[in-house]
Amino acid sequence: MAISPTGVRPEPGSFRDPANRVFHLGDEVLRGLDARAAEDWRALAGADFFTTLLAEGKVCGTEAVDPTRVPGAQAWAAVLRHERIPFVSHPYEWSFGMLRDAALRHLEILRAAIPAGFTTKDGSAYNLQWRGTDPVFIDVGSFEPLRDGEPWAGYRQFCQTMLYPLLLTAHLGVDFQPWLRSRVDGIEADQLRPLFRGVRRLLPGVPTHVHLHGAMQSRNAAATTTDVRAQLRAAGYSRELALATVRGIEKLVRRLDRRTTPTHWVDYQRTCGYTAQDRAGKERFVTAALTDGARPRLVLDLGANDGRYSRLAAGHADQVVAVEQDPVVVDTLYRELRAEGERRILPLVMDLADPSPGGGWRGVERASFADRAAADVVLALAVVHHLAIGRNVPLPDVVSWLADLCAPGARIVVEFVHPEDPMARRLLANKPDGIFPDYRRAEFERHLATRARITHREELPSGTRTLYTAVVGG
Repeated sequence: MAISPTGVRPEPGSFRDPANRVFHLGDEVLRGLDARAAEDWRALAGADFFTTLLAEGKVCGTEAVDPTRVPGAQAWAAVLRHERIPFVSHPYEWSFGMLRDAALRHLEILRAAIPAGFTTKDGSAYNLQWRGTDPVFIDVGSFEPLRDGEPWAGYRQFCQTMLYPLLLTAHLGVDFQPWLRSRVDGIEADQLRPLFRGVRRLLPGVPTHVHLHGAMQSRNAAATTTDVRAQLRAAGYSRELALATVRGIEKLVRRLDRRTTPTHWVDYQRTCGYTAQDRAGKERFVTAALTDGARPRLVLDLGANDGRYSRLAAGHADQVVAVEQDPVVVDTLYRELRAEGERRILPLVMDLADPSPGGGWRGVERASFADRAAADVVLALAVVHHLAIGRNVPLPDVVSWLADLCAPGARIVVEFVHPEDPMARRLLANKPDGIFPDYRRAEFERHLATRARITHREELPSGTRTLYTAVVGG
C-alpha cells in the first residue's frame, strides 16, 4: 500500500466507485466523498433507519470529521471516519453459514432502507465484514436515494457473490470457496445455468434468479442502464415491488442450507490420539504462552479444527482468527460460536498449504492472508507435520511462514510431532522411504532458532510431541 508524503494510505480495494474512496491515516479508517456523495450522506445521517442500524451495530460505526484535519482532504466535499474492523476477511474464506448470514444482513439493511427512500447501489459480499461471528455492513458509501421505477442496482452483484455461491453448495453440495476465490466479481449466471438443467431447473431460486436472470442479461446485453430503467418504469415497477422482491430473496436465502456430509475432521477430538494427560498439559502450556506478556490484540489459531484452543485464546486476547481447511468443520464452529454469542473469534476456511493470495486488480485489491496477519500470537498446534509431511513443504519454509505471519516481537506457540508419533507415522506410511530425512526435532529447533528465540519448551507426557514458545526477532 503506497503512502503519500502526508501519511495517507489509499485502500487498494476501494477504487471502483469514483464518488467515494477509503483511505487510512495512522490507525484511522477514513472515507472521502465527492459533492454528490456528501449530499447523500447528509440525508442518510438524518434518517431514522440508518441511526437505528448504527446503534444496533449492523452498519459499521461512522461519523463525519473535519476535513481540514486530514491531509489532502481538500479533494473531497466531506470526510467520514469508520470503526476499524478487527480482521478483514474475504467471502471465499467464509463458511456456508457465514455467507448466508452476511447475505441476510445485507437484505435486512436493504429492507429497512427502501421504505425510508434509500437503496444500496452495490450488492457485493465484500461490502460486509465481521466482528467475530456478527456480520457488519461496511460500505456506507453504497447508500443512495431510491428513485421510483428503478430496480435494485446491486441485484446482479448480490447474485454473483452471495446467492449463486449459496445455491451451488445448498443444491449441488459443491464448495463455493474455490469459485469465489478464482473470480473477484463472483459467479456469472451463464456459469451456473449448465449445472441446473433437467429437474434441477426447478430447485428453489433457480428458475427466477439463475435462468430468468441469465436470459434477461443476454436479452438486454446491448441495452444501456438508462434503457432498462425506462422499461421498468413503463411497466409500473414501484418501491413496493422492490421491497417485495427483497423480501422474496430473503425468504429464499433463509431456506437454503448446506448438505450435512460428515468429513474426517468433524470428530477430531475423539480421533486425534491425545491422552487426557497430553491434552491437559497442552492447555496449560498454551495458556501460559498467551498470558506471558502484554495482552494479544490478534491471535491466529492455525489448524483450529473444532476451536478448542481458539476458545481458550479468546479468554486472553482481543480477537482470535481460527483458520481451518475443512468448510464443514468451520461451518459447525461458526454456528456454535454464533449460538454462544461469541464475538471475539472469527472462523475462516483456508488451506494452510495454499493460503489466500492477493487478488483482484493488480493482485492487491484483495489483500493476501499474510499481508493481513501481523499477529501478536500465532498458535500452530499439530500443524507442522501436516505441512511438512502431508504436503511436502520443506521444514525451514514452514518455520519462515509462521514467523512471517507475526508482528515484531510476537510469540509463536508451535507443536512439533515427532516422526515416531502415530499421526506422523500414518502420514509417513504414504510416502517413499527416506523422503523426509530432515524431519527431526533437532532440525526443527535449529530452523526455529533462526527466526525466533525459543523461551519455553515442554514435552507432552506421551513423549512423542514437544511444545515450544518462541519470540520472533528475539
